[in-house]
Amino acid sequence: MKPVRIATRGSELALWQARFVAERIAAKLGRETEIVPLETSGDRLQAVSLAKVGGKGLFVKEIEEALLDGRADVAVHSAKDLPAVLPPELALVAFPERADPRDALVARSPGATLRSLARGARVGTGSVRRAAQLRLLRPDLEIAPLRGNVPTRLRKLEEQNLAAVVLACAGLERLGLSARITERLEFDVMLPAVAQGALAVQARRADPLAAALAALDHAETAACVAAERGVSAELGADCNVPLAALAEWRGGMLRVRARVIAPDGARVVAAELSGPASEARALGTELARLLRARGADAILASCRAEAAAS
Repeated sequence: MKPVRIATRGSELALWQARFVAERIAAKLGRETEIVPLETSGDRLQAVSLAKVGGKGLFVKEIEEALLDGRADVAVHSAKDLPAVLPPELALVAFPERADPRDALVARSPGATLRSLARGARVGTGSVRRAAQLRLLRPDLEIAPLRGNVPTRLRKLEEQNLAAVVLACAGLERLGLSARITERLEFDVMLPAVAQGALAVQARRADPLAAALAALDHAETAACVAAERGVSAELGADCNVPLAALAEWRGGMLRVRARVIAPDGARVVAAELSGPASEARALGTELARLLRARGADAILASCRAEAAAS
């Protein structure tokens, strides 16, 4: 039997994630695997803000093309990179157990926290969501734009004389860099991106392998991701929009929280709902409508107008 070919980005973190899934395919399905690294548009456009060149879907397009044209059998993505709309020929067949979805502060000074950073400190991030929440919490901070993979961002902490950078806990942990974390930002401080910390396994819908890969799925993670993606899809959100959302599993129920934050941090619209995990997607949709009823559309429209003009 031929090995299962796994398409992935070529970054150190993406390769770790692909190997993680490969190990589970071997354990659950008894199949050998082959990693197929690919360079994506998002990897090539490191000097440009994602919001200005098409969003996080740029990390997915070439990988999905490899599935569609038969160069790969499976794709592994960071679930937060997935756009709301996917090719109909492809399916998200499994979400392995989620890692820590929190954001991490990595400061130059050991033991520093977001609250203890000096007034006017420079903090690096490439995320409009993180930047908006930083401005909401600490309007005195100077936010420095930051792109690149995890090691590159950590290097820029020193090269650009930043006081700190904000990254995902999950990525740092997967690369064995959790010791660099000076503060794990709790959810009441900074709510994470949709599906942050989760991996998504994608395959051709008509391929018999797709059904077999369901053995890799973690039901609680899949429900949480479905709810969070429901919020994003209903709002039509992309990386131009400072949207944060988190679903938490509580014994067959989900607690789902979401925020839409003005880029300057001057306004935030927040809401939360709880409901059965079996209705995860609908719960996310309902929460998005509640955000709209509370005025999120005005922030969304302003963000899109600003992105279109830039």
